[in-house]
Amino acid sequence: MKLDILAIGAHPDDVELSCSGVLAKEASRGKKTGILDLTRGELGTRGSAAIRDQEAAAAAKILGLSVRENIALADGFFANDKESQLRIIEIIRKYRPEIVLCNAIDDRHIDHGKGSKLASDACFLSGLKKIETTFEGEAQEAWRPKHVYHYIQWKNLQPDVVVDISGFMDVKMESVLAYGSQFYDPNNPDNNTPISSKNFQDSVKYRA
Repeated sequence: MKLDILAIGAHPDDVELSCSGVLAKEASRGKKTGILDLTRGELGTRGSAAIRDQEAAAAAKILGLSVRENIALADGFFANDKESQLRIIEIIRKYRPEIVLCNAIDDRHIDHGKGSKLASDACFLSGLKKIETTFEGEAQEAWRPKHVYHYIQWKNLQPDVVVDISGFMDVKMESVLAYGSQFYDPNNPDNNTPISSKNFQDSVKYRA
């Protein structure tokens, strides 16, 4: 399957919190969209990797994604090294996206900046013919996305590209709320993480 847009996030929910409105809009127009999660988010204060797997699958359905994959790098400890780059290159060559959306270049969480550089480097390297990869025993052809963009996350930045998602805010927020383990719950005493505060959901709307 060939994708039009592939969004890459360091953690499950990175994409939903950032550019899911774009994915929902393009999917509604018949475009093939997908998400690649680099880790399972196993170091998150709330929830677990297994729970977040389920939440990610639910969010994928809400957004109308054509595909969602997770390469399960080590949350917090993954590196921009050859092994990690090759894992992403295999996915890029498998789906041959025209556009790739990556984490913010600089952000509050260290994985976001690391994931941004790792993904953008892999996008370039994926176009080099002498880097050999295989999928299901078959050699993959080199492929470099035409465009690589970085979405805004925690830090407020001045964007270079803006997409109107006015008609898709409800879908975006529904995909965000699929991650029930991560956000505000009045019955959960552990509500002191940055994204589990009562006001965080409103801030997502403001940044959108």
